[in-house]
Amino acid sequence: MAQRLEFHNILRTLADNVYFQPPENIQIQYPCIVYKRDTAITEFADNLPHMSSIGYEVTIIDRDPDSLILGKVSALPMCLFDRHFVADSLNHDVFKIHWKGMAA
Repeated sequence: MAQRLEFHNILRTLADNVYFQPPENIQIQYPCIVYKRDTAITEFADNLPHMSSIGYEVTIIDRDPDSLILGKVSALPMCLFDRHFVADSLNHDVFKIHWKGMAA
């Protein structure tokens, strides 16, 4: 959980509105970043977990197709652009990001 909160705080420096797996009934304010857990990678040493990174799917949602948030998110370590799409007249830019932390 501390690893996700660290990641959340980093995202908060990039945008005012950041949501982790928002429920359907929440009123989302735009522009925003919405993210969720996606994958995990574990590195082993002597057959024991040594390092792990949690993969997140990070979506920037903005009315502006040239959102200023795009450059900020794409500059994060271990960040890859995945796709762009438009839904409900909102631009969605999806990134995959792995956030490293110590294995428990």
